[in-house]
Amino acid sequence: MIAFLKGRLVHKDPTHVIIDVAGVGYHVNISLATFADVKDQENILLYTHLAIREDAHVLFGFSKEGEKKLFQQLISVNGVGPSTAIVMLSYMNSTELKNAIVQENATALQSIKGIGGKTAQRVIIELKDKLKKESWEESQPPVLLSGHNTLRKEALSALATLGLPKAAAEKSVDTVLKKSGNTITLEDLVKQALKNA
Repeated sequence: MIAFLKGRLVHKDPTHVIIDVAGVGYHVNISLATFADVKDQENILLYTHLAIREDAHVLFGFSKEGEKKLFQQLISVNGVGPSTAIVMLSYMNSTELKNAIVQENATALQSIKGIGGKTAQRVIIELKDKLKKESWEESQPPVLLSGHNTLRKEALSALATLGLPKAAAEKSVDTVLKKSGNTITLEDLVKQALKNA
């Protein structure tokens, strides 16, 4: 899997770009939102998704990781292929599309070329709860400094291995990190989190 491409933008079009990465030109399909973000840049980084079909390997690129994630969620819905997902992300930006799904606005989704009533309903049914949960998590005040994220992930992984339920582990780790600031080691964090859980 190609996770991202970083290189020189040698051709740009509202539907695709060609990026020169160390002398190799990659043809990458993009949404209009990504085109707007990269059109004035010479050197770019695109987060990519590789779709493998019988007749082709097709790269899709995104200027933001959030857009790539939403694209991958869309293509997980039965009946929504990569080309349709790119069209959806070109008609609406990520925020508008998420809002339409969470608010069960099938009419807005059906205004997108190629999206019928059944597909709109399927997208809403399959993604509404996931997107609600994500937007709730994003709206929570950040408990940790970015340097803590790795420490937090490692601690949660260790606690999961020790059999602690995810919700309890997260609550406990966040409590310990709030108290300790930057000074705690992974070992101490896990020990204290186990005591608090």
